[in-house]
Amino acid sequence: MSSAPPVYVVIVNWNGWADTLECLESVFRLEYPDYRVVVCDNASGDGSLERIEAWAAGQLEAPVASDSPLRRLSAPPVPKPIPCVTHDRSVVDRPAGAGPSARLELVAAGSNLGFAGGNNLALRLAMARDDFEYAWLLNNDTVVEPPALGQLVSRMRARPAAGMCGSTLRFYEPPHEVQAHGGATYNARLAMPHNVTRLGPGDDAERLESRLTYVMGASMLVSKPFLREIGPMGEDYFLFFEELDWATRAKGRYTLAYAPESLVYHKGGSSTGLSATSYNRTSDFYMNRSQLVYARRYTPWWIPLIFLRHLLVLVNSVVRWRPARIAILGKIYLDLLRGRYAGPERRPAWPPAPAEGPPTLR
Repeated sequence: MSSAPPVYVVIVNWNGWADTLECLESVFRLEYPDYRVVVCDNASGDGSLERIEAWAAGQLEAPVASDSPLRRLSAPPVPKPIPCVTHDRSVVDRPAGAGPSARLELVAAGSNLGFAGGNNLALRLAMARDDFEYAWLLNNDTVVEPPALGQLVSRMRARPAAGMCGSTLRFYEPPHEVQAHGGATYNARLAMPHNVTRLGPGDDAERLESRLTYVMGASMLVSKPFLREIGPMGEDYFLFFEELDWATRAKGRYTLAYAPESLVYHKGGSSTGLSATSYNRTSDFYMNRSQLVYARRYTPWWIPLIFLRHLLVLVNSVVRWRPARIAILGKIYLDLLRGRYAGPERRPAWPPAPAEGPPTLR
């Protein structure tokens, strides 16, 4: 293996071209020598693909706020043009590796595939070519420090049993506050995740790794052997719980890793609409729905307790008269009674790998 194994950086965009351009400006400042970027666009209605193409050609600048404390990571603009090609969705189903490639590749999904589906589409392209060792799943509402990818790869190579590795996620504002050290723990009784945000006495990377239940998808490096053996992310979640499902399927076969010096700043909620300061009905629906999809699949004995927690939320919503949340919980449990959740898991198969040796990334 080379000193710098090839990496695909995978970014999903949905109506967020401004965030994506800021993210790309930081990604193309990475110190890592061997990577290619694939942006999957989930049928955006804001002209995202055209704007990203214009940015790559040097015809549009990323809208980075002049007073942003992280402006140094994405401004001034990196040299342009950046070689860029755009594919339609069918490219991932062609014989292994068909179609032109470039340092930046855009894939038009044709419909909104959700977080898992969008990432899977880009990963299927990478798996078809078989010319990489790792894939870095990165949220479009992030900016990264130049050493971030190199730190992830170094940690994974030092932990050969690991299949996934997380970064130190900090908030975009304020950038000194930690959102998560690598990932989160999970309370199966209440179907509640909890980000690992605090370090205890003697908490080094190895101790933190032992505490993690899953790696947060905002920055998640996965190995090619992990992808081959565990398969794509489950697409029946659409939003939320995909990373937990992935880690649960891999339990006993792969461990989780954490690279403390891989620093990623996350705006949080830009792509999903769910944040601490705003309410989004669609995101709220999928958060609660995905809890039940996961619980029915892996911990069905805890569903009565989860139902009780939801019932308390429902009563509180009635008392405070929050009709949106009442409607959401009503729909979720009506669908649950109809057996619509946690049926056979929807995971597409990887395309066949090329028969010849993989090309070298440039």
